[in-house]
Amino acid sequence: MTNIDTIALTLLAAAVATMPIFALIRRGKPVDADVARRSTTVLLGYFARDWVMWAIGPVERALVRAKVSPDVFNYLGVLFGGCAGVAFAFQELSLAGWMILLGGLADIFDGRIARARGLTNSYGAFMDSTLDRFAEVFAFVGVGWYLSGTPAGVAVSMLAVSGSLLVSYTRARGEAVGVTGTGGVMQRAERLVILALAALFDAAAAARFGWAPGTLLTGAVTLIAVGALGTAVYRTASIARTLSSRD
Repeated sequence: MTNIDTIALTLLAAAVATMPIFALIRRGKPVDADVARRSTTVLLGYFARDWVMWAIGPVERALVRAKVSPDVFNYLGVLFGGCAGVAFAFQELSLAGWMILLGGLADIFDGRIARARGLTNSYGAFMDSTLDRFAEVFAFVGVGWYLSGTPAGVAVSMLAVSGSLLVSYTRARGEAVGVTGTGGVMQRAERLVILALAALFDAAAAARFGWAPGTLLTGAVTLIAVGALGTAVYRTASIARTLSSRD
């Protein structure tokens, strides 16, 4: 682990240590509006999401005051996704993990800044959703490259990116016919967090347990693949039932 990784992980640990403070400050108060309107999963509940919004609040307010365009963060999300893919391809897993986390933050900022500045519109919704898919594909191409040494690694990488795209596609098609298709255990936030943490801690896990490099990442990608495909199936069935009863 490099000195940069040590510093970055220390900062991350310090941020997580603020959770008890957040719990005291926010006790009895409603959760953030953005958090409340989104479905939760067993992996990321209201508390974790609400804490993230609280933690980034000062930066968000500064960006809004500076009138930074939400598009900046849409493009940064793609850039970070591409950088994560390149880092995976060059076996720089910790760097890839940080790029994914930064891409996730960019994804949060673009929507929140747009809403805070009253800039929400069809253009923004299209750009946000579409560029998120570009970023995710770029990252998983790098994952596939890293895991290309075994057929199983290639297979789970392909299933993970395919499942991720199907999760988004089922929601988009559902909304196109008037049905909101959300829910499922492996939404975008869950995929980003699992992939980023696996990349960040793969080397430490390999050293601690005597595993081959990439073992933790392979397990995480497998989990994403199974969860994403399951989420896509769940949304398909849910939307189909709604349409069937409506028709």
